[in-house]
Amino acid sequence: MRYRISLEQRNYASSTINLRLAAVRRLAYEAADCGLLSADLAAGIRRVKGVKRVGNWLTAERGKRLLLAVDDTSLRGKRDYATSAILLGCGLRRAELTTLRIEDLQQREQHWVIADLVGKGGHMRTIPVPDWVKVGIDAWTTAAGITAGLCCVRSTRLAEFGEPASPRKSFGES
Repeated sequence: MRYRISLEQRNYASSTINLRLAAVRRLAYEAADCGLLSADLAAGIRRVKGVKRVGNWLTAERGKRLLLAVDDTSLRGKRDYATSAILLGCGLRRAELTTLRIEDLQQREQHWVIADLVGKGGHMRTIPVPDWVKVGIDAWTTAAGITAGLCCVRSTRLAEFGEPASPRKSFGES
């Protein structure tokens, strides 16, 4: 516990503290197995909790303001609203968004979902889609004439349709 406190006082990031605590826990486990440390002491070391990760999270209010700032009267604005809504409402990663296909959006038990999305680390998950996100997706796909294939193509490349949108281009970055 004192070691954790000393790491916190040095203003290390939570991930650094947790990594170092994991190494100490493993060392205590190995030392107890070899008889170099009593089982009670090793158990006490293993019980030391890690640090909660604190991030710079977007609040619900700031998320709403972000969505309201999008001009959804233009084709590009409808695309930007749909992509922002998917990221905020469904919690997708940018890489997952760029590979999202219209066929992945399915209705299951009267609810819309992104079915069997293969994401980071090859993990497959099914993600619920809130109604307001689905409305934004429908507005974009209808205006862009997208009926199949990639959901978030660049509005300037609708003719080339098969290429995924770059996350940087999708959000106006260069």
